[in-house]
Amino acid sequence: MKITIIGTGYVGLVTGACLSEMGNDVLCLDLDAEKVRVLNEGGIPIHETGLAPLVARNVSAGRLAFTTDVDRAVGHGTLQFIAVGTPPDEDGSADLRHVLAAARSIGQRMSDYKVIVDKSTVPVGTADRVRELVSEELERRGVQVPFAVVSNPEFLKEGAAIDDFMRPDRIVVGADDERAIDMMRVLYGPYLRNRDRLLVMSVRSAELTKYAANAMLATRISFMNELANLAEDLDADIESVRRGIGSDTRIGYSFLYAGCGYGGSCFPKDVKALIQTGKLHGRPLQILSAVEEVNNGQKQVLAAKIVEHFGADLSGRQFAIWGLAFKPNTDDMRDAPSRDLISELLRRGATIVAYDPVAMELAKQLYHHESQVAFAGSPLEACEGADALVIVTEWKEFRSPDFAALKTKLKTPLVFDGRNLYDPALMKSNALAYFPIGRGHHVPEESGR
Repeated sequence: MKITIIGTGYVGLVTGACLSEMGNDVLCLDLDAEKVRVLNEGGIPIHETGLAPLVARNVSAGRLAFTTDVDRAVGHGTLQFIAVGTPPDEDGSADLRHVLAAARSIGQRMSDYKVIVDKSTVPVGTADRVRELVSEELERRGVQVPFAVVSNPEFLKEGAAIDDFMRPDRIVVGADDERAIDMMRVLYGPYLRNRDRLLVMSVRSAELTKYAANAMLATRISFMNELANLAEDLDADIESVRRGIGSDTRIGYSFLYAGCGYGGSCFPKDVKALIQTGKLHGRPLQILSAVEEVNNGQKQVLAAKIVEHFGADLSGRQFAIWGLAFKPNTDDMRDAPSRDLISELLRRGATIVAYDPVAMELAKQLYHHESQVAFAGSPLEACEGADALVIVTEWKEFRSPDFAALKTKLKTPLVFDGRNLYDPALMKSNALAYFPIGRGHHVPEESGR
């Protein structure tokens, strides 16, 4: 099947690579000439596990190509996937400029039947706007060309996107055109051989499903974070509580880990957009407003713990930070809790030495103007002479460090853990003062300020 992917960002590139892997002829369009040049020369502009060899293999096989030529791209695929960015606007709503521009481009050039697939995360009603714009362009040209608009939201986790695409929990298709539905069934057939997980629904239901899914996951995170803060006041252990409620099959264990807040390109943006959609329709979403408020506050919890221990003025203090990306297995720092923490520590006069396995190049660009932010070549190097270690991202390599070496490197044996990686009893046995989330403070007698 011939497929065009408009946009070679995270969603577009992963989608194009995974569709080409099943034998489809995929052409990816991007107006960023430099990005297309990098892709055509074998580079990958994002970090995603397994993506580089997948792209290389399919480019070599002639099934995957990249272009800036809009005419070529629209002429190529019967299926036209729109996978461009929808960043939050000033009021929190999704900015649809790129989506609508892509729709116009298709309408201005199409000459035969097209299925226009909204892959980007877009508000309910976007497919209607895409349909209207394409129809306007066809009318302006004085031609009648049949087409359908489909909503096919992505459910890809950064760091596990390829596996999510190849082994999906579900594939949501919002459409009312039988020909388009049949084509989507054929397209996704190779991914559904064990069990049919393709869910066909109305276009508006599919658009809302994407937002509802991310909003639900964000709600679970904020719920556990709020409970974690209460657990500290009650001298309870949120990890025990997590196991206690997660063992209930009606609840399950997923997304019940307390921490220093969620970030990334999806949850913050999608929660804001859904809140704004509710406002536009006179239905304030009170639960989601609370979810967002709790998360904003949770991003300040680590800094608050540090200030409680060291005092408000952190001048002359140096902190090691492990983890900059918003989650493991990605270099994405959009809305990452690390950024809130660094900003607050700098505001109070501290110096930062940070380490992250893959996000440091991006971090260096973000903080190139900050003389009080430095980067280390290893986790232990970051701890050299630090007043405390602060863990922000749960990378696997942080899970079992050499605690004796860590204590030797640190100026004072203090660990503030925003991801609850360690057993408090283990930290106590290594004479490390330990400040996790929702598990109390564990300070050996010899530690102190």
